[in-house]
Amino acid sequence: MATDKLGLYVHIPYCIRKCNYCDFCSLPLGGGAVPESYVARLIDELRAYSDVKKPPLTTVYFGGGTPSLLEPHVMEKILLAIRESFDIADTAEITLEANPGTLTEEKAFAYKRLGFNRVSLGLQSIHQKEMKKLGRIHDFDDFLKSYDSLRRAGFDNINVDLMYGIPHQTKESFLETLDTVISLSPEHISCYGLIIEEGTPFFSEADSLDVPDTDCECDMYELAARRLAEGGYSHYEISNYAKAGFESRHNLIYWSYDEYIGVGAAAHSFFDGVRRSNTEDVEKYIASVCISPKEEHSPDRDEMAYEYAMLKLRLKCGFSLTEYEERFGVSFLDGREESLRKMRESGLLKLEDGRIFLTERGFYVSNGILVEIL
Repeated sequence: MATDKLGLYVHIPYCIRKCNYCDFCSLPLGGGAVPESYVARLIDELRAYSDVKKPPLTTVYFGGGTPSLLEPHVMEKILLAIRESFDIADTAEITLEANPGTLTEEKAFAYKRLGFNRVSLGLQSIHQKEMKKLGRIHDFDDFLKSYDSLRRAGFDNINVDLMYGIPHQTKESFLETLDTVISLSPEHISCYGLIIEEGTPFFSEADSLDVPDTDCECDMYELAARRLAEGGYSHYEISNYAKAGFESRHNLIYWSYDEYIGVGAAAHSFFDGVRRSNTEDVEKYIASVCISPKEEHSPDRDEMAYEYAMLKLRLKCGFSLTEYEERFGVSFLDGREESLRKMRESGLLKLEDGRIFLTERGFYVSNGILVEIL
C-alpha cells in the first residue's frame, strides 16, 4: 500500500506498578530501571529497518507501559537509533506517554531537548478514592506538578487521559474531573470508558465492583461530549477531543488506515500491505533476533475494505463513499441499504455530501452499529 504517511510506535512494557484495569503488555518494575537488555533489543529491531525502503516518519509515539520511566540518557540512545534507521519529517509529531508518578521536571526539560513535542499524560480522575481503586501510583497533586513541569519545559501540545465508569465514580465526581481539566486548558483530552478485561484484578472482583450502571455511564459519556464541546474541544473521534489543529496525528494514522511500524514487545505493524505483531512475552522478545514477528498476515481486499470502514467510522468525518469505491472496487452501499436506512432513521448515522459518518448518539453505540452494517 503506497502512502506518504508513516508512523512509528515504540513500546516500553514496564510500569512501577500495573493498574487494576490494565490488560496491556506491561510488567511491574517497582523501583527498578527499564532493563538494559530490553533497550538493546529494541535498538537492534530499529536498526533492522535501516535498509528497508520507506517514506519519512510523520509521527513517532512512545507508548507503554510507562515510557517516562526511561532516563533521558537511555531515551537518547533509542532516539539516535530511530534517526539512524529512519528519516524523520521536519514537522513530525513526536509523542511520549507519561505517568505523573514518574515525570520529574528534569525529565520534562530533557525530553523536550531530545525532540519530543507532544506528551500524553495519564490522569483518569482528580479524586483520590477513584485513583486508588484504579491502582494509580500518583495523586492529583503529582499530576499538577507534572503538568506544570511540561509547560515550563515548553510543551505546547499536551493530552490528558480521563476515564469514566470508574468504581465509586458518580456523575458529579466525573463532572468535577472534567471541569478541573478543562480549566487547565490542555490541547487534547482523551476520555475512555472503563472496560473490565479478562486477566486483570478488576475481572476477578467484577461481581463486587461498585461501578456505575449502564444508564449512568451513558450519561457520563454524553456529559463529557457536551462539556468538552462547551470548552472548545472538537469530538473528532469516539474517545478523543481536541482543540483545533491538535488532533492526535499518530492515532489518526491508525484510524485513517495509513501505515505504521511498531517495535518492542507486543508491538503491531501495518507496513507494505502486511500486518505483523511481535510476541507479548517480553523475555522471548528480548531473546529474539532482528524483525521476528509472532504473526504475519497480508489481508485480502475484503478484509482491507472491512478494516478501512471500521476504523474510518471511528472518526467524526467518517469516509468518502467515492474514495471507498475507488480503493476497493465496490460500492459500500450495495447490500447495506436496509441496515443503513434503519440507522439513519434512528439518528445514529448520516449520509451527507457523499460521506458516511456516525452521529454523536451513534458514537456511544458504535460497536453495535459496526456489527450491524459491516
